[in-house]
Amino acid sequence: MKKILSVLSLFLFPAVGLGACGDFYDTPLTTLQGDKFNLCEHKDKPIIFVNTASKCGFTSQFEDLERLYSDNKDKLLIVGFPSNDFNQEPGSNEEIQKFCKLTYAVEFPMMEKSSVVGPKANPIYQKLSEVTGKAPMWNFYKFVVMPNFEKVHVFSSMTNPESKDIKKILQPFNIN
Repeated sequence: MKKILSVLSLFLFPAVGLGACGDFYDTPLTTLQGDKFNLCEHKDKPIIFVNTASKCGFTSQFEDLERLYSDNKDKLLIVGFPSNDFNQEPGSNEEIQKFCKLTYAVEFPMMEKSSVVGPKANPIYQKLSEVTGKAPMWNFYKFVVMPNFEKVHVFSSMTNPESKDIKKILQPFNIN
């Protein structure tokens, strides 16, 4: 049965492939602090991937993202990816970390600054873009990956993290 599911997942998500946890979840990640982050430990819950920037009109979404995370961190993971692709994140990893902590008390994991669009995009965003056919069009673009990469939902920057649209897809997981 496991072998059938593995072969089936290759057809459903050919860009993802299979590793110990599934190549998507085995993607090496590094936090703003320089620590390794194991995404595989969170594959059984929904994950919101969001590209962030400290100088954007949507930057206040950090507050809503943090509230959603702190209220549901046992059932939901939010992962921020600072990026200067849209020329609104000039800071270094250290400056971004300080800004997020002091301004919005961000506790959800923030990865090191990287690109999220184009050929130089970090591997997570390359895979999300391959699977969905969509890449971030601006900062605070959201990919909501359902447990075990069963489905990926895409939300524009305009969609607030606590919107009814996002809450609706998270409702089956008792996420407030």
